Amino acid sequence: MENLSSPLESDVIKAETDLTVVQEAAKLIGHSGSPESAITGILRLMSQMLGLNRGRVLLSTPDDSALHIQYSYGLTPEERKRGVYSFEEGITGRVMRQGQLAVVQNIDEEPGYLFRAVDRMTLPDGVVAYIAIPILEGNTPVGVLAVNRLRMRPRSFSADLVILRILATFIAQIIKINSLIEERTNHLQAENQELKDALQNQQTNHGILGDSRAVQDALLQVTRVAKTQVTVLLTGESGTGKERFSQILHLNSARKEQPFLAINCAAIPDQLLESELFGHERGAFTGASATKPGKIELASGGTLFLDEIGDLNLELQSKLLRVLEGQVIQRVGGNKDIPVDVRIVTATHKNLQDAVNRGEFRLDLFYRLNVFPIHLPPLRSREGDVRILARHFLLSANREYGRYTLLGNGVMERLESYSWPGNIRQLENVIKRAVLMAEDGTISIMDIEAILRQESTISRHLEAGQQSSADPAGPTSFNSAIAPGSGGAQNTSSPGPGRPYSWVRADEASELTDALQQTGGNKTRAAALLGMTPRQFRYRLEKLNMNNGAEPGPDNV
Repeated sequence: MENLSSPLESDVIKAETDLTVVQEAAKLIGHSGSPESAITGILRLMSQMLGLNRGRVLLSTPDDSALHIQYSYGLTPEERKRGVYSFEEGITGRVMRQGQLAVVQNIDEEPGYLFRAVDRMTLPDGVVAYIAIPILEGNTPVGVLAVNRLRMRPRSFSADLVILRILATFIAQIIKINSLIEERTNHLQAENQELKDALQNQQTNHGILGDSRAVQDALLQVTRVAKTQVTVLLTGESGTGKERFSQILHLNSARKEQPFLAINCAAIPDQLLESELFGHERGAFTGASATKPGKIELASGGTLFLDEIGDLNLELQSKLLRVLEGQVIQRVGGNKDIPVDVRIVTATHKNLQDAVNRGEFRLDLFYRLNVFPIHLPPLRSREGDVRILARHFLLSANREYGRYTLLGNGVMERLESYSWPGNIRQLENVIKRAVLMAEDGTISIMDIEAILRQESTISRHLEAGQQSSADPAGPTSFNSAIAPGSGGAQNTSSPGPGRPYSWVRADEASELTDALQQTGGNKTRAAALLGMTPRQFRYRLEKLNMNNGAEPGPDNV
């Protein structure tokens, strides 16, 4: 007697088969090395286990309003090549255009069926059906999943439609994931190529990132004067990289094997600056328990860089003039001339001629310093360099914070259109904050606009005469436009701009609290969000009695 399965047993077998197909298709999503192998594997399962044959996935390209067979199982290369449809053609084009599935019970009786990819003679002699399912990303059709099947089969069309909808969703996810991977890969390849080109030019540019004519002119002047003993005055706005250019001058001079020291005249109180520059004898003042040589003496044989020379008081200006004229110093508390051999390079963002006219700067010292002035261009005048610097700072910030962040659409164009009153240092600060604020690994145009609005407020404070040096919790230094591995010395005593608040205001409390909440209590990241250094941020917490209320984070537990 023939053993026939009951209808109930048959339904159970079909359900188990469908479940197996779904499980195996899900495995393909996670384990296949490419969309080709994953989608082709799903189409093979449909054919071998469900009888849904000649499966094909048709996709369109952004620059072509037509569907092409991108993936298939059971089609020859020639059939795939022929399978091209406009959105206005055939059943497939209609499904793509309308986003609705189509079931053709008999392809021989359907005038809209074109037989373009697969010739009728290739198909079985019986009644052949055609099913096309839209592949959706959200509610938007991005492609079509299509199959042929024999009409007269024990398996119902409704069962096929259920499983095809599920598999079309899987295929949509594979396509989306692959698209994101390609987008990020292309993005990173473009970034890496730009950085590679910039770093290949590093030797020519002496470690300065940037190919603009303005930077090349400044570098040319520095290298021309480096071999001489002429005193150089570097002028330009804050954050243009004056210390780095002074290092380049030193490294291209005959003194390159000797010390390079740097000091920021605006960062040290007047009563301490003299001792820092000239040194002191034992007992010269309270706390002077031992003789200490100053920066000028320590830099003998090499180069001393004096940043913000315009902030030097008149008494120290007189003593510096003696060094320039006679190459001798006297330590504080001493009366013995000590010979030195030091090249002094100075820098300022101020107009020293105006300071001379106001009686704030010695005319004779100005003439001594201004023998060979070199003006460093602001970032807004360095055409094309914002892009290179932004990529560099993004890479550095990702490494520092352990992130994998990319720039979203329109962000680079917005960065290039901004005026950057704080120049390179400000750009670095903005990129760091953007990396911390970015969601889903992408810096959006909204993130950048929010940060730049805050930066514009800071710029207005600067224009009103507020100076960051007035902050008792002065900021730490930043490296301006120094490429990785450039070998540039760092001056830990030279402050960057940080946030130019002269006083701690009571209304800052809510802003500090919001930043702490956004960063889970991490004070270092909260400071970066607000454009402050960690030291400035903690100083404000202390002054506003907020230390006890700060939520614990990785750096304050």
